[in-house]
Amino acid sequence: MGTLHIFDMDGTLLTGSTANLEVARRLGTLPELHALEARFAAGELDTRGFSATIHRLWRHLTPADVAAAYAAGPWLNGIPDVCADIRARGEHSAVITMSPDFFARHLLDLGFDEVIASRFPPPPFTAPLDPAGILTPADKVHITERLRTRHHLPLDRCVGYGDSRSDGPLFRHLTHTVAVNADHHLADLAAVDYRGDDLTEAYRLGRSLLPDTTRPLPP
Repeated sequence: MGTLHIFDMDGTLLTGSTANLEVARRLGTLPELHALEARFAAGELDTRGFSATIHRLWRHLTPADVAAAYAAGPWLNGIPDVCADIRARGEHSAVITMSPDFFARHLLDLGFDEVIASRFPPPPFTAPLDPAGILTPADKVHITERLRTRHHLPLDRCVGYGDSRSDGPLFRHLTHTVAVNADHHLADLAAVDYRGDDLTEAYRLGRSLLPDTTRPLPP
């Protein structure tokens, strides 16, 4: 039977960091980003307001900057192996992230079937940002349901992987969930908890939640 594996990016695949942090580090705008994150944490900005501000702050961002920031990121080990194993089983993988699509879509090169992220105009930004394209934590549930319906899968054939409070709505929605280096907000919700630097091991835990794993896992 098919299975849908849903991965968060920031703090999960991108361990201990976020797309915005990696881009800000590349552009030398870390102080501005930290100030924005403080406003977000205080409730002064929602995801749309946050994204509108970085759209203005990074108006001169180039594709080369994005590629360099992505390449420098602290990614978990084993991501291509996990994607290859999922595909070899005839299953499906997706990344759902609230971070910008201009960064997240590079993950398609690692073998994910789909990457769904907040939509930005192509950099450098000459077009306005459409607030309707910016994702919220609740959107992770809606998108998962669209994917699940498309692939004709019951809810118990979905496995979610995440790390923080923004994954909370999805973890409350799913039965099979893996906390990956998660904070206590999510670890307390997850079915299993992984700590380490290898996605293969987190994926093993995710597969252990499924009752009919017959194909050997990758070494």
